[in-house]
Amino acid sequence: MFYQLSETEIWFPKPELAESDGLLAVGGDLSPERLVLAYHQGIFPWYSEETPILWYSPHERFVLFPDKLKVSSSMSKVMKSIKFNITYDESFDDVIEACASVRRQGEKGTWITSEMKTAYNSLHKLGYAHSVEVWENDTLVGGLYGVVINHVFCGESMFSKVSNASKAALIWLCRHKDFMMIDCQVHTDHLESLGAELISRQKYHTYLNKISKLP
Repeated sequence: MFYQLSETEIWFPKPELAESDGLLAVGGDLSPERLVLAYHQGIFPWYSEETPILWYSPHERFVLFPDKLKVSSSMSKVMKSIKFNITYDESFDDVIEACASVRRQGEKGTWITSEMKTAYNSLHKLGYAHSVEVWENDTLVGGLYGVVINHVFCGESMFSKVSNASKAALIWLCRHKDFMMIDCQVHTDHLESLGAELISRQKYHTYLNKISKLP
């Protein structure tokens, strides 16, 4: 079963009580306090305009350990070239807007609602949410954003308007920021090619609890 949350009480049930698809709870709000509590417990919101807020805690988590990063020879050449200029936290609003608007193959729409944009922009102002921007000739062509809980980067979404831009963002994040683990949430072939792997929720929480303690 899944749990109904109220908008006044900020709490979550135990993550291991999630259903087989990872759905744990419904409702609540996207206040900074609730979102921070969720990420500390390995829980994240994932829903659409047509549904209430849905909170997930998958039984398996797709993560990337920076020291296990795999970079192909072609991507190595891209990273060494002057094709892209990569920045951090220079244009968070534009990155989340692009993640919401750039259409991906096989997707009919976006799960990044207007409510989510507002919520994550608030987290950014509070120092929890961060972005990587990939520029080509001063044009934003790729990037990603996520929530940082101590040394874990909980990736939310990425986009690419030109070939290899989102890969470049993730490679840069692994190489230039001191994160022990990057949470990619769910499996994609794109991320697997870079070395991401599935781990159990129990193992995920072992890492999260080692390096992240809620005050």
